[in-house]
Amino acid sequence: MKEIPAEEIRETMEIFESYGLTPEESKKVVQALPARARDFLGGMTMATKTTTATKRKAKASRKPVRPARKGPATFRMRTATPSFTVDDVDKSLRWYRDVLGFVVGERWEEGGRLLGVEMVAGDVSFFLNQDDWKKGRDRAKGEGFRIYCTTVQDVDGLAKLVKARGGTLEREPSDEMGTRNFAVADPDGYKITIGAVGTK
Repeated sequence: MKEIPAEEIRETMEIFESYGLTPEESKKVVQALPARARDFLGGMTMATKTTTATKRKAKASRKPVRPARKGPATFRMRTATPSFTVDDVDKSLRWYRDVLGFVVGERWEEGGRLLGVEMVAGDVSFFLNQDDWKKGRDRAKGEGFRIYCTTVQDVDGLAKLVKARGGTLEREPSDEMGTRNFAVADPDGYKITIGAVGTK
């Protein structure tokens, strides 16, 4: 009996293995096939490999070519988390939780006293830290500061919830530069603008 080339066996076995046969089972089937059948299946294997390679090459050619950087890499951030020093961290926690709708994340305590807390809203966190008064009791907070936040939720509905929970709006919902937004100020005067592009 004429010996079948190993490469021919391997290529034809791939077809049967793709249907769930083990390598041993596939080899037995291939060795039992007439030469004409092996040639036909071998041609299918090569055609499949050629088609796959062609598709990969075409896909690679469609990838956009990134222009060469002309200078050093610029600073690129992925997230940003503001940290506020507050007069009364317990009071601020309640305001962010009960008025804005944040949830409490991590807490930092010492001797049973709350020193700081993470407030979470979706993918965003705010840190609230109790002032240690080392810079004086009359330290001004919230001046010259505003943070802009975006949401996929209905801005008008959120503004109504804030007021229903006892909060006061610094500015009612309005359209500015294509964004529907409103503004609030927390107990220490930190100003927060909440908006969603395209929300009416």
